[in-house]
Amino acid sequence: MINVFSAPPQGIQTAPHDPRIVAAGYQVSVREIDLSNVRDKEGLMLAVLRGLALTESFGRNWDALYDVLTDPQSRPTRFAVVLCDYEHFRKRNKNLGAELEAVLLDAQRDAARQGRSLWLLAEEPASDPRAW
Repeated sequence: MINVFSAPPQGIQTAPHDPRIVAAGYQVSVREIDLSNVRDKEGLMLAVLRGLALTESFGRNWDALYDVLTDPQSRPTRFAVVLCDYEHFRKRNKNLGAELEAVLLDAQRDAARQGRSLWLLAEEPASDPRAW
């Protein structure tokens, strides 16, 4: 299996096991956004604020999210966002998930135009071994 960080970012990709450890070897900074308890846009923006370690001045809207992800002053040149519990989030929040994905993919394309890399990684919770 090819390491996700050995190639340019391409859409929302499956996160490797232990993404922080893998990313460190490729000099990629990683932040995680926990989507497991998100039920609405307000909750999503709060999860983004926490996950990206933003200040309270974060505008909590789509434009503000795009700006944060594409601002070379606030993000490293090689940056990954791990979307924790992404598939479940998408199933629970179809419209909100589609809006989030559009903003993330636009930011990824803009970062690439700037010569920067923005990986978008979907991570699912570990399956419960008792379910086996």
